[in-house]
Amino acid sequence: MFYQSSINSSQLNLNFWVRLLSRLGGAAIFFTLFSVLSAQAMDLRVAIRKAVSSVKVGSSTPALVKDGGGKTLGSLGELVPAIAGTNGRGVSLNGWTASQIIIEPSGDGVVWIGDRWYRGRTRLLRQGSGVTAVNQVNLEQYLYSVVGSEAVPAWPLEALKSQAVAARTFAIYKSTAESNRYYDLDTTTATQVYKGMENEYVSTVEAVNATQGQVMTYNGKVILAAFHASSGGHTENVEDVWTSPLPYLRAVVDYDQSAPVFQWNKGFSVGEMSSLLGGVGTVRAMIPEQTTPLGRIVTMRVVGSRGTKNIRGTKMREVLKLKSTLFTVSESGGSFIIEGRGSGHGLGLSQWGAYGLAQQGTPYTQILAHYYQNANLTQLDR
Repeated sequence: MFYQSSINSSQLNLNFWVRLLSRLGGAAIFFTLFSVLSAQAMDLRVAIRKAVSSVKVGSSTPALVKDGGGKTLGSLGELVPAIAGTNGRGVSLNGWTASQIIIEPSGDGVVWIGDRWYRGRTRLLRQGSGVTAVNQVNLEQYLYSVVGSEAVPAWPLEALKSQAVAARTFAIYKSTAESNRYYDLDTTTATQVYKGMENEYVSTVEAVNATQGQVMTYNGKVILAAFHASSGGHTENVEDVWTSPLPYLRAVVDYDQSAPVFQWNKGFSVGEMSSLLGGVGTVRAMIPEQTTPLGRIVTMRVVGSRGTKNIRGTKMREVLKLKSTLFTVSESGGSFIIEGRGSGHGLGLSQWGAYGLAQQGTPYTQILAHYYQNANLTQLDR
């Protein structure tokens, strides 16, 4: 059972938003209301919409509208929708124009961006010829949704705590090492999945609060806390999958045997495979050219009627829509059968492995120590 609490419509007079959600294919707006003082003052800039022609914005409470320098331009009413766009001079909203526009809700208000609610405030800025809508949100509050989006809220609390620490560490690493002038993170698996208040649950809030300010470090620095769904029995050394070795992303036994993606298979006709891979005519054979020590495909040699080419395993995964690069290929009855294990890159924390260990009563501190070898659990300054 997933735990969630909803705001009664009489509390927020959500008629407009319910109608809007209905047009977008959903009629329920879920919230989890917790007024928790974060241990960290760090805010993240999360891109919700990137370089779009327009975006719907609003606030659950009366909100101030300011420019990038903090000058008040005006206000938005409670639950009054607005459309942000661009013009020759920058960003436009309800007749106001500035290089950046900020929407700051009053009280405990939350903001509407696109098609859902978010904590924090909204920053609108011009990117290329479009408008980018950024959610500026407190790190801990951001994690309420990330843990609910990346993990299963009904999982044991220790597994959710592991995810909370990994996600916090990953967010800080990305925002300090790889952010740009527009935003630190987005909402996809390229950084971390973030769906706003819609994916906050009692269990995920509890996991975040119970680990408030805790991160994984190595030699006093926040680590690249990679995580994935399931490794298929054993995680990888980072240098075998990506590039440079890291002392904390080492291959370890996984405990993900209960994962629904632990084993999987997918079939393709010769015609389908030839069309998808392209450039070699009719595919006749697929031979692993280079693999990791644990069997992930680094490059595959594809032999066809009109030539041969090597394809990277990551590219094959993308083109064939496979769950991982840990797979073998066989031919049977004029078809290619792919048998694989796991889901994701196989580095760092295995989410289903964390679930398996938590089911055995393993505390989150030991789960993290297992998947992030040589790293330390560190409390950031409060």
